[in-house]
Amino acid sequence: MLADNQAVCSVSVIYYQIKEPEKVIRLLSQKLAIPEKEVRKKVEKISSREKIKSNVPKAIADEIREAGLSGVKVDEDYKRYYPFGTLASKVLGFAGADNQGILGLESRYDSTLKGTDGKILTMTDYQGIEVENLAEDRIEPVSGDDLYLSLDYNIQCYVQQAAQKVLKAKKAKRVSAILMNPQNGEIYALVSLPEYDLNEPFTLIEEYKDQGKTQNDKLNNMWRNPVISDSYEPGSTFKIVTATAALEEKKVTLQDSFFCSGFKLVEDRKIRCHKTQGHGAETFQQGFMNSCNPVFMEIGARVGAKDMLKYYQKLGLYERTGVDLPGEANSIMHKLSKIGAVELATMSFGQSIQITPLQLLRAVSAGINGGKLVTPHLAMEKKDSITKEITQYEYPIKPGAVSEETSQTLRELLEAVVAEGTGKNGQVAGYRVGGKTATSEKLPRRSGKYISSFLGFAPADCPKILGLVLIDEPQGVYYGGVIAAPVMAEIFQNVLPYLDNL
Repeated sequence: MLADNQAVCSVSVIYYQIKEPEKVIRLLSQKLAIPEKEVRKKVEKISSREKIKSNVPKAIADEIREAGLSGVKVDEDYKRYYPFGTLASKVLGFAGADNQGILGLESRYDSTLKGTDGKILTMTDYQGIEVENLAEDRIEPVSGDDLYLSLDYNIQCYVQQAAQKVLKAKKAKRVSAILMNPQNGEIYALVSLPEYDLNEPFTLIEEYKDQGKTQNDKLNNMWRNPVISDSYEPGSTFKIVTATAALEEKKVTLQDSFFCSGFKLVEDRKIRCHKTQGHGAETFQQGFMNSCNPVFMEIGARVGAKDMLKYYQKLGLYERTGVDLPGEANSIMHKLSKIGAVELATMSFGQSIQITPLQLLRAVSAGINGGKLVTPHLAMEKKDSITKEITQYEYPIKPGAVSEETSQTLRELLEAVVAEGTGKNGQVAGYRVGGKTATSEKLPRRSGKYISSFLGFAPADCPKILGLVLIDEPQGVYYGGVIAAPVMAEIFQNVLPYLDNL
């Protein structure tokens, strides 16, 4: 149970029934921790009923009720309660003072979760005083439906613990991670640290106090889910997309020969490899394992801009993923007419385009699962609170993005990256893991700020888990293969045996 309803009360005043306004003002100000000036404004307002505060703990409400002051009404109410505090805060979202979903799943499925409020109907005179000896009409409340998620509590905890460890060790601005079933799009975990306390969502945590000009800006940054709402230059993890296009178009084989001198001249630009002294002679498979930029610039040129964009389309990179969370961003891509040799070269290794982390994960899932373009999602089914009838949610899967032959080759290539290449720190004893590292320089260039990432999946021959870890602005060593790959390895060490035992 990630969210439930907790009994609370609401406190109101009825102007015409108040006999001792000063006592009422002092009591409510003291008990509800509201300035007297604000309470006085509501107490002295001529209206049939004026709400002072919602979501008042029952113990405090009982003290107000026991004071016995005329014109003060205490009514039963409820509020959303989150027993695990910060866990999955940017996925779940929260409900406001009126119990309406504001962010995350609470907002997306508000109509499913909220139910219908009950009512007590009584006859009053013009002063709002109940007329005695008249019948009371009561409309009972109806609970909302129960929502069941693919989000797994244990997996979410494993991921959050690993992310917290690297956030602290690297003094990073943020660490995000997502785990998904690449065969059907079920999301098992989604973390973006620092997370906030869902039971105190308007309390700004320390890490966000300088992230924005106004309080609202800072809160919105704290609530924001970057995996869904922020695009970025993916860097070398995007080489998987370039390789997918080249293999599918038969523009490259694993044994094709290349030479890396540490850079490649493209028109008037010298575009460097991460290994400035060069990799020398290498096959395509070796270039993939070495994450060699000149190799990928060459195969990008072989594919050409038009066909490259065709595969962006087939792999879902021009559209939102359709995840059942609000606020999803879309990609930022070059128009075909604007792509020259330099743009094509930088696109081939994940620069000069921007996508969301979830778009990348979805595209790669199609590349390794036989070409099925899945819809990432969290909600699995809902149960009617009265009839107990269960309704399952269905999500589209588009087949045919790439061939099974290409998928098999990609899986083998990515397994070799982890076994012998730049992703060797992502190895997990007893399991075949595939993956790709990335170290993306943030804009503006030469700012000294990076996003280090690792995309991994297992088992490599038939993936049932696909994950992405992003470390935003790590301090010190920032290479994805050095700091991000070990995080995914730690996650997989816990998650893979857990999934085996389900």
